[in-house]
Amino acid sequence: MNWNPLLGILAVAYAAMVVFIAAKKPKSMWEMGKIKWFRKTMGEQGTVIFFYIWAAAFMGLALWLFIANPIG
Repeated sequence: MNWNPLLGILAVAYAAMVVFIAAKKPKSMWEMGKIKWFRKTMGEQGTVIFFYIWAAAFMGLALWLFIANPIG
C-alpha cells in the first residue's frame, strides 16, 4: 500500500487546523503553554505569521507527497 497520499491528506488537514487557530484564535487553544510562549517571544502578530508560514510548509509537504506518488 502506498502511504504517501494518506500522509498528504493528513498534512492538508493539519495545515487547515493551524490556519484556523491563527485566524480565529480560539481562547482555549490560544492560552496553551506553548502558544503563550510563542506570543511572549515573538509577539501576537509574529505568532500569527509563524502559524501561517508553518501551515504553508505543511501544504508544500502535502503537495510534494501527492506529486511524488499520485493517487491511482
